Amino acid sequence: MAHSTMFEADGSIADPIAVARHVEDLGLDSLWASDHLAWGTPILDSVVTLAAASAATGRIEVGFAVLQLALRRVSWIAKQIGSLQLVSGGRLQLGVGVGGHPAEEWAAAGADLGDRGRRTDEALDVLPALLSGEPTRLPDVDASVELRPAAPMPPLWIGGDSPAALKRVARTGAGWLPAAVTPGQVAVGRQAVEDLTGTRPPTTVSVFATLNAHRGGMTREALVDLCANGFGFPREHADAVVVGGKPEEVADALRRFADLGVGQVVVVPFGSGWAEQCELLAEAGSALTS
Repeated sequence: MAHSTMFEADGSIADPIAVARHVEDLGLDSLWASDHLAWGTPILDSVVTLAAASAATGRIEVGFAVLQLALRRVSWIAKQIGSLQLVSGGRLQLGVGVGGHPAEEWAAAGADLGDRGRRTDEALDVLPALLSGEPTRLPDVDASVELRPAAPMPPLWIGGDSPAALKRVARTGAGWLPAAVTPGQVAVGRQAVEDLTGTRPPTTVSVFATLNAHRGGMTREALVDLCANGFGFPREHADAVVVGGKPEEVADALRRFADLGVGQVVVVPFGSGWAEQCELLAEAGSALTS
């Protein structure tokens, strides 16, 4: 379950502590946060969100879907990643992507949008050493640093479905975490990584969903419109990647990914009633495993 699109009836952002506790009580596996400075809609800082969620729970994993490494100095974000891994008791899942949208947030952060792929790769190269507490030469400044306390490297997931992203999955040996992709795209991407490495990567897929339309929430058609008009997806693609309907219908949609070997699905809910969205997703999960 992803927190970033969960809101109260008055339009305020849902309390990540309340969401995390509800997610854990329902037996769901994890809570994820997207990562933006300014996204055109209210959004909490991803590190703070996951720290609050981990402090309020004892079982669920907390993850970035996905962290924009190149938006920050690698030394500072490494410090935050390591701290979050320690305070969560090792429950962190580190999804990483190059980002790029909206471009305005990169300018506001003083980060170059044009070479974000290169800087993401450089950050990934030094991140394990930074977290382990080794003296590490930094790629973005003429300096070295030794971060203490050391922290275990969390499981790494690479976001995106471009050829560059798939090569990054293969190069790092990480898992793959694409968003808003069809089962067909998942099959093609997994095969591309296998062609490069000889093995298929662990895969987590992030999908957009409206789970309570049959109880007065956003309809599937409205979410398709949002993805096409607000997020810039081609209409045909938006229609193919949006999950919606009753729990059993959502379960059927998720089962298509499971049949391809996808290990988990991060559901990004849209529509009113965040608590009910979580409950309906738990129902879908039960239907998926029955």
